[in-house]
Amino acid sequence: MNFKPSRWLAATLLAASLLSSQSGAYAQADAAKDYPDKTIKIIVPYSAGGSTDALARMVAGELSIVWKQTVIVENKPGASGMIGNDLVAKAVPDGYTVLLGITALIQGPHLFDKIPYDVKTDLVPVAQIGLSQDFLVVPARFPANTLEEFVATVRANPGKYSYGSYGAATSSNIHGEMLKMQAGLDMTHIPYKGGAPQMTDLLGGQLDAAFIDVGNLRAQVKSDKIKILASSGEKRSDLLPNIRTFTELGYKDFEPYGYFTFFLPAKTPKAVIDKLGNEILRQVNTPANKAKIEGMGLQATFVGGEALAALIQRDSETWGNVIKAAHIKVEQ
Repeated sequence: MNFKPSRWLAATLLAASLLSSQSGAYAQADAAKDYPDKTIKIIVPYSAGGSTDALARMVAGELSIVWKQTVIVENKPGASGMIGNDLVAKAVPDGYTVLLGITALIQGPHLFDKIPYDVKTDLVPVAQIGLSQDFLVVPARFPANTLEEFVATVRANPGKYSYGSYGAATSSNIHGEMLKMQAGLDMTHIPYKGGAPQMTDLLGGQLDAAFIDVGNLRAQVKSDKIKILASSGEKRSDLLPNIRTFTELGYKDFEPYGYFTFFLPAKTPKAVIDKLGNEILRQVNTPANKAKIEGMGLQATFVGGEALAALIQRDSETWGNVIKAAHIKVEQ
């Protein structure tokens, strides 16, 4: 027999590779077979009472019923969400510690010099269940009824007008700086600790303009005390279909939405990621839960799998580019 070691070695390696692949597939299936068989914790990296908390509790309730397993929500606020994010990033990757993150998660690496985790390598997106938009709003007294008139007025009066955001280095602040940069405006930024006090000052006449999230704007959409000039996002809001987007009006990079997305530690078995993601998307995609999400002023938009990973990557790059261009940085 003419023995050829190279062929024998290649055949052996191929067989070992196939065996390894089959073993990996079986291990993945086994990981998801009994999942979940103990309590699941959903970490909300912000205080109780906001939209993130409400969405987490809605999903926790649905999963508890369908899986007949305890699903609890734990609020871990602090450090712009980084305390809760880090807790999940460093958790055992078994599917039992879940993060409900918002856009700040992918903005953070571009804003802070030090973050205790790597968003790209330590966390994996599972399911996106809602989107939010920011709106440029002015008080009724402001001498402009359109974005074009607003830009012309502010440009003609450098340094005279202010705009408010719902926090330094938030999407609201970033959108304000983007408009200033692209339209050539000289405005003073006034950061608030949340959207509620920001709206109070706008209604009270202490603020000339503001970028306000849809949740805080919802109760005032029919008020005669404000004028809504434009919105962020790829398309017009269902809540305010007559309000044009910045993109329609010729501005760049206003397309990314604020999002509400579930994440798991990156090394979680794919079968577990898929099982959790598919179930979350199935539970929220009902008439009752879609109505709850839309009742918060959010878009009930559901994405998972590879499409979600690609969307997160695209938005991360866009936020990074605009943050760098606007020279926004947070002192730590």
